[in-house]
Amino acid sequence: MKKSNILLIGFMGVGKGSLARELARTTDFFVLDSDDLIESSENRKIKKIFKEDGEAYFRSLELKVANWLENHVTQTIISTGGGFFAVENLNNIGTVVFLESDFDSVLNKIMNHPKAAKKIKKRPLFQDKVKAKELFDQRQPLYAAKADITIQTAAKTLQEIAVEIREKIGI
Repeated sequence: MKKSNILLIGFMGVGKGSLARELARTTDFFVLDSDDLIESSENRKIKKIFKEDGEAYFRSLELKVANWLENHVTQTIISTGGGFFAVENLNNIGTVVFLESDFDSVLNKIMNHPKAAKKIKKRPLFQDKVKAKELFDQRQPLYAAKADITIQTAAKTLQEIAVEIREKIGI
C-alpha cells in the first residue's frame, strides 16, 4: 500500500511549490520542499552546492532526503526539485503527481513572475534557455514514466489543479 504522501514532480518552474501550499491550504496535509530540506541540512543554497561540489553531490543529497522521507514522513505534500524524480525509491514515498506543461508556458510563468530575476538565478540548470529546453524535452517522458497521476497545468489556476489532484487521489 502506498504511503499517504503526495509527491509533486515536474520541470523547474512548473509551480510545484505554489501548488503544494495550495493543496495544504485545502487539506490537512503538511508541506515539505525537498530542495529546502537539502539547503537546510547543508546550510547553503542549491546554487552554491552545485558550484562548490557539483551536480553528482547534489543528487546524492536528494537520495538522502528521499530515504528520510520514505522512512519518516506521512500525510505530507512534498514539492520536489526538478531532478528529484530520478531517486530510486520515489514511488515508495507516496503518490507521484507529474505536473505537465509545455516549455513555453513554464518559461512565461517564470519570466512574468514579479521576482523573475530571482527565480531564474536560483535555478542553476535554467541559466541557458536552449540547454534548459533540451533538458525539458529529455525529462518529460521520464517524469511521465514515474508518475502515478499526470495533471496538465498550462492555462489552469492553482485552485483548479489542486481540485483535480484531490479528485484523482480521493482526498
